[in-house]
Amino acid sequence: MVKFSKELEAQVILEWKEAFVNYRQLKKHVKRIKLSCKPKLSFPNSNRSAIGDLFCRICGGRRSPVTIKARSEIHMKEEDDDDEEENEEGEDNEVELCQQTELSQLFSLEDEVRSFLEMLKDELTKVNQFHAARETEFLERGDLLKKQLQILLDVKKVLSDRRRPGVFPRSSSSSLQNSDRFSKGNDSGPEDVIAALKRNGINFVNSAKIKKGDAKTSFRIDIPATGRIAAARAMIWEDFMNNPKKGAEGVINRRQVQCAEKMIRNGFVELYRGLGLLKTYSGLNMLAFSKILKKFGKVSSLYDIANDHLLSIKESYFITSDKVVKLMDELESLFTQHFADNDRRKTVKFLKPQQNRGSSHMVTFFVGLFTGSFFMLFSAYVILSHSSGVFSSRAETSYMDIVYHVFSMFALFSLHLFMYGCNLLMWKRTRINHNFIFDFKANTALKYRDAFLLCTCIMTAVVGAMVLHLFLIYNSHLPRNQTDLIPAILLLVSAVIIVCPFNVLYRSTRYCFLRVIGRIICAPFYKVVMVDFFMADQLTSLIPMFRHMESAACYFLAKNFTNPKPGVCKSERMFMELAYVVSFLPYFWRAMQCARRWHDESHIDHIANFGKYVSAMVAAGARLSYSRQPTVHWKATVVGTSVIATVYQLYWDFVKDWGFLHPNSRNPWLRDELVLKNRGIYYASIALNFILRVAWIQTIVRFDGGIFESQLIDFLFASLEVIRRGHWNYYRLENEHLNNVGKFRVLRPVPLPFQEDDSDV
Repeated sequence: MVKFSKELEAQVILEWKEAFVNYRQLKKHVKRIKLSCKPKLSFPNSNRSAIGDLFCRICGGRRSPVTIKARSEIHMKEEDDDDEEENEEGEDNEVELCQQTELSQLFSLEDEVRSFLEMLKDELTKVNQFHAARETEFLERGDLLKKQLQILLDVKKVLSDRRRPGVFPRSSSSSLQNSDRFSKGNDSGPEDVIAALKRNGINFVNSAKIKKGDAKTSFRIDIPATGRIAAARAMIWEDFMNNPKKGAEGVINRRQVQCAEKMIRNGFVELYRGLGLLKTYSGLNMLAFSKILKKFGKVSSLYDIANDHLLSIKESYFITSDKVVKLMDELESLFTQHFADNDRRKTVKFLKPQQNRGSSHMVTFFVGLFTGSFFMLFSAYVILSHSSGVFSSRAETSYMDIVYHVFSMFALFSLHLFMYGCNLLMWKRTRINHNFIFDFKANTALKYRDAFLLCTCIMTAVVGAMVLHLFLIYNSHLPRNQTDLIPAILLLVSAVIIVCPFNVLYRSTRYCFLRVIGRIICAPFYKVVMVDFFMADQLTSLIPMFRHMESAACYFLAKNFTNPKPGVCKSERMFMELAYVVSFLPYFWRAMQCARRWHDESHIDHIANFGKYVSAMVAAGARLSYSRQPTVHWKATVVGTSVIATVYQLYWDFVKDWGFLHPNSRNPWLRDELVLKNRGIYYASIALNFILRVAWIQTIVRFDGGIFESQLIDFLFASLEVIRRGHWNYYRLENEHLNNVGKFRVLRPVPLPFQEDDSDV
């Protein structure tokens, strides 16, 4: 059975962690109370039983002296202890010693109980104040959203009226109650609506020309764009919409109204999510208070005091306030009416996404099936390749030019997916809330079984294609360019599956992956969130996979497919320069993310992190140049740049990403809080990360062997880097879970379309 303290830590909200009740510290107070209830003095063996009987008689039939204090404080039925003392006249010395011991224990117990109750009171005050502050913030946000929705409804009404020239029915009444109602009378015309909208920050083009009954005047709603790309797109769209073909008198910009509606809808979803988190906050704290008071009553026997405090907590503000529940109900009603077409199921889909609890037994079955199929097919491939001598020194190199790169590309991707599945499994076992950190939806987030299923399925398909390809080469009369269609088809099918629009094969995960990759490529233009730079870090460990993709593309696109030219992809200048670009891109994207974060947060650590990726780019370029020109000059350059980059990376791994190397920590050279109990695992992980970080040494050490041996060594070290990254992932997220290193907000800041504007239009 899992301890409640671990359950509480697993469900705690990172940004609000300090506002939760300090359950561990209260539990320590309860333990001290328990220790103070035990006799502290030792007596000779011959007198221990007699002293024990004296304790029993003095305490009214109980051995624990705390019962006397308990009765006096909780008004239990009192018993007369004078008769017991008179019966002990023959043992005055022993009784006096016993009473002195009892008195010292009672004073100690009283201090511990007082300390516990004072801390309990402080924790309750902290929870109440935090809950009230967040509640006020959410209520203000709710009022602002309702005001924005009212403005949107009136704007949409103006748009609908302008579609019918000369017809201006009176403004429809709204269920929203605020000070800026626009439906004030039966004779309100467009000028009244527009004047009211202008008072709420809506700017119009040519608004001075609007006259009563004029329905043909063009106007524009001034909705600010939220990003640079969005701003450019909005400007282009606005120019297009507000500059129609000659002869038209005016066109209303409906596109921005649609964007405004989407922004307000997102604001409703985010506010509802925040209210749900505040509700969870109240429930977890109430459960923590009840648990600790139950322990306190059981240890000290002060059941009445514990019950009285529990009742007072149940009557405190963070429990009795119903403003959160009422606002959630109101938001549900408004969302159903205005954004879900009165469809309750659609509202639930947006506001209350439920975790998909599909059976995992079928997934587990297919994982085992594909795993067995992979090993069987791989054994068949090994036997077939050995019998055909395809990897011997006398074999032609054209087979390795395509098979090695395609197989390595899929193998590295599958290995990374397998390591991610291991990460998901460990995060689940250790109760690290990765879905909250990555802001994944619980009903669509990838589970560890799904990750294992994907990697085994991919590798089974790849090895099956390799077996078929090799069999057709040496056991059929088909020309080589036709047999090479098999790897090409494999690549094409993989690309089609990734962008498949149908709701099959984990569409939500695939599209989320594509969105994240898109934000990484456009890093300077988008705000960087946790999942973005976490994925970019994964890409820096997959540079060999990108190199294999480059080589496979070269084989199929550079006339190698129809006119084989051995070594063309290694000799052509364009492909040689493209290798530098491929090696630099992941580091460049990650560096641009650091620059954007520094622009947004103005924290010097992001500039230092930017330097880390620049040093990694320089080291990668030096190693690539040395592989082509193995001179002493380039060798010295590789050693110098790689040592600097490695020291930089190791420091950032251990100190910044993992939070280790604190000499004054409770756990020597680690950090104060750890998820795993065995500290030796952390020390072993530090050593393993160090060893794998210096694996670049193999690039300056020349191994004597053929093409097959050298390619196998390259694939082995590329796999070790993928394993190192999967190992790094766990501790990075553990540190984030415990310390909120990234300073993430519980609620994403959602910009609203209609801004307050005090300037004259």
